[in-house]
Order: sequence, then C-alpha cells, then structure tokens
Amino acid sequence: MTSDRDHTGGSSEAERTESGGAEDVHDIVGIGLGPFDLGLAALIEGHDEIDLDAIFLEQKPSFSWHEGMLIEDATLEVPFLADVVTLADPTSPYSYLNYLEETDRLYEFYFYETFQTPRREYDAYCRWVAERLESPRFSRRVIDVRPVDHPTANFQVTAIRPDDVAAEDEVVSGTDRDVAGGNRTEPTSVDEPVDAARGTEREQFTYLTRDLVVGVGSKPFVPAEFRGFPDDSVFHTARYRYNRSNALDVDSIAVIGSGQSAAEVFQDLLARQPNHEYRLDWVTRSDGFFPMEYSKLGLQHFAPEYVEYVTELPQPVRDDLIPEQELLYKGIDPDTSDEIYEELYRRSVGGDRPDVGLIAMTEVRDIDRTEAGRYRLDCRQWQSETTFSFEPSVVILGTGYHRPTPPFLDGIDQRIHRDDRGRLEITREYTLKTDLDGTVFVQNAGLHTHGVGTPDLGLGTYRNVVILDQLLEESPYSIPTDTVYQDFSPASFVRNAPGGSLGGTEPLERMSDSDRPTGE
Repeated sequence: MTSDRDHTGGSSEAERTESGGAEDVHDIVGIGLGPFDLGLAALIEGHDEIDLDAIFLEQKPSFSWHEGMLIEDATLEVPFLADVVTLADPTSPYSYLNYLEETDRLYEFYFYETFQTPRREYDAYCRWVAERLESPRFSRRVIDVRPVDHPTANFQVTAIRPDDVAAEDEVVSGTDRDVAGGNRTEPTSVDEPVDAARGTEREQFTYLTRDLVVGVGSKPFVPAEFRGFPDDSVFHTARYRYNRSNALDVDSIAVIGSGQSAAEVFQDLLARQPNHEYRLDWVTRSDGFFPMEYSKLGLQHFAPEYVEYVTELPQPVRDDLIPEQELLYKGIDPDTSDEIYEELYRRSVGGDRPDVGLIAMTEVRDIDRTEAGRYRLDCRQWQSETTFSFEPSVVILGTGYHRPTPPFLDGIDQRIHRDDRGRLEITREYTLKTDLDGTVFVQNAGLHTHGVGTPDLGLGTYRNVVILDQLLEESPYSIPTDTVYQDFSPASFVRNAPGGSLGGTEPLERMSDSDRPTGE
C-alpha cells in the first residue's frame, strides 16, 4: 500500500507534489469529478477566504464529459452562465468568460452572439478548469468507503490506480436499480485490490477524511433485451462518436428514443445521409417528438426557490409530480427540433421524399439477429395496438441514463437511511440521512427529493453553495433567495398579496425586503 503523493492534472501525466502523507486527514474527499464536483473544487480553490483541505478522486486519467456525444454541431442546452462557478461568483478565475479571455476567444465569442456554447467547448472549458486546480487526483478508482475510529477522521476511502478506464461507456442493464437504492455489484476487497476486468493487482491508496461528497456520474442505460449484441452495431448514444464511422457504412440505421441525445444523433445522421445513402428511422415510445419546455416562466422551475418548495412537499406528492414534469428536463431542445424539420423540408423540395421514417407511441419489444446480419425489431404501436417489425443494420439506443448505486458505498450501506421504495433519503442540504458521525453529501442524486432541477448544470452551482454553507462556519458565497417572479407556495404568495391570508382565517403582514429570508 502506498500513500498518495501524486496526481495528474488534465491530460498531462506529469507528477505534482502533494503535501502530507497517508495519515493526513482531509476536511472533505470528493468521489468523482464531473462538472458538479469540478464546480465545488473550483469554488473552494477560487476564494482566498476558504480554508478547506479538499481532494477529489476521479477514476479517469483526465477530465472528460460525455465524450461519445461531443457531436461537432451540438450546443449546450443551458446558457454559458451555467458554468461551474459564475452563478455563485462571477468574478471567479474559473469562469467561462475568463476561460475565453485566457484562450484568446473572448472577442470571437462576442461576435458569436449566442447565449449557448458548443458542447465541445464546454468540455474544453471544464478540462481547462481541471488542469488549473490542485485538488483533483486522476486515475483513482474508489473501491471502498468505511467508517474509521480516528480522533479527527470519520471515513477511510480506499482507491486503486486502474490501467484503463472507460467509465462513461459502461452500460447498466435493465435489472439494475438507480442510485436511490439498488442492486450493487460485488465490491472489490480492500485487502486484495484487484482490477475486476483483468484480475491483476492494482496500486492502492488510502485517504482519511472528515466528510465526503459523492459526485459519480450516471451510466448509459441499455435495456436487457438489447444486451449481448456486437458493440459496433447495437449501442447506446453515449458511444455514438466512437461507432459513427461503422454506422455510416451500412444501408439502414434505426435510432430508438425521443430525448435530446437521440435527437442529436438523428440530426447528425440526417445531415450525413446524402453522402452515404442509408435508410434512417427514428422510433420512440413517447407520445410524440416533443420539445422540452423552454419558456422563461417554465424555466423558473430550475430556480433555488422551486427546490426549496419541492423539498417541503410530502414524498408521495413529489413522486406524482416528477413524471408530470418530464418535458421540463426531458424531450428535445426546440432549436434541434426545428433544425431537423427544416432539413427534412429542404430535402423534399421538388417532390423528393427523404429516405427517413419517424414513428412515435411505439415500443420496441424484442430484437433478434437475422441470418443476413440485420436486427429484427419487433414493435408495438400502443395507441392503435398494432404490432409490426422492421430490420435495420445498426440500432442506436437513446434509452437514457441510470445512476447505479456505487459499490464503494457497500461499506456504509447499512448505516444509510432509505425510504419505503429503497431510495436514498436526502436532506434539504444534499446530505444522506445516516447513522454515521461524518457527513455524506451527494451530487445529482436527488431527483426524487429535490425535483426536476437536480441534473441541471446551473442549479449545480447553487447546490455547491449550499454544501459549502454546511462545511464552513462562514461561507463567502451567499445562498440566493429571491430569483424568480412567481411564488410556488401559498405561504409565500399571500405574504405580498393584498389582504392575503393562509387558510382564509389569519391575515399575514406584507413582507418587506428586510423580512425576506436570508437562506441561513
């Protein structure tokens, strides 16, 4: 076993010196380094008033974000202000605008005249931030977390150095449950660190920490019936860029699903179709190819006030609410939808019909490999109760993502509270309810407790501010409390409404600015 005294930053393999040894106790250890934990690291290192000993462990050798979906023309669905720091600290050296300045692209972005940024540039920006931070530790796959009897530490975290990691490409079968509570794979023994994929011993690292923040990403979800086929012929959209060249060489392609990822893959294949002459079909079980809700008042459901409102609702009410709001966080970006239609329209000028098929309200019930090497998809249009089949050569699955429960939590699993559906119980402050002495914060794991804004990049900054408010006696970042023009709770509305009273019996005084909540 070795103490951890090195880490790689960005794509570099250069060693950096790390102070202290194996017995050092960190204030917080982050597990996973996606945009959310990256933002937390940047907020910690970006302010001189913060004195926290924090490190972040990431199994990949450098930062990467949905590499398989970094399609050339794809844009981020949220404004550039939803970078990893700006909504908490616009003056941060790790802001997107400062990235543009440091990379001599500020004027180019100014003339670009759009609020959204290319997705590939967002990935490049995050890499730029990661390379400038001292707290990330790359090539560290966490295999175990357990309580520890120590004067100042509450947890021991064990990690190994993997030779090769394809974290974003791992798929989750239809039998796995999500991060809210589910079937976990067998944990790697802490006493015998082994790379499960190879059966070889791995270099091992241990860390002591007061608190934890779990920020592991979601995994591509592939239904069980689609497993076991050649990876280059039946694959998730998460692997699209890796497998695209093979797909372009066949005579027919089917895209399954109606979310943004499926739409972007369909759009990219549609643009390339004239040069390759394949048949292109798009199938979804959803009611239609509907756009996401993107009105300005609708977007206020991604504000801190709405999070506060949702966390106060009874859990059964939240469970009924989330499915009703799917178009707030699922569906297709309206611009993408328009661009697809416009391309189809241009193709049909002069009476030509694009070799394209789109059908909604249709579930794919089974898939079989034919003798000709195609894939027979048995389908059912559920509204008309009609069954049919067709045989594409390549099947691309936009079947979403799951959050499988990390196996490294098995060491504390019996101390974690779950609801009657087996889901993690998460407090308003993004901590797990546990019987442990230390605190476990979670990133992007509370759709069932905190509502539709849980995976939103912009609200990730708000969540990090709330987390820091718990970690620090006095945080330099203020919790935003007055950000929307609407009220979500009657109690809030009647405070300012003329003659307002809650329950019709007790009038409330109008709320002055000095009476507004401070977030403390």
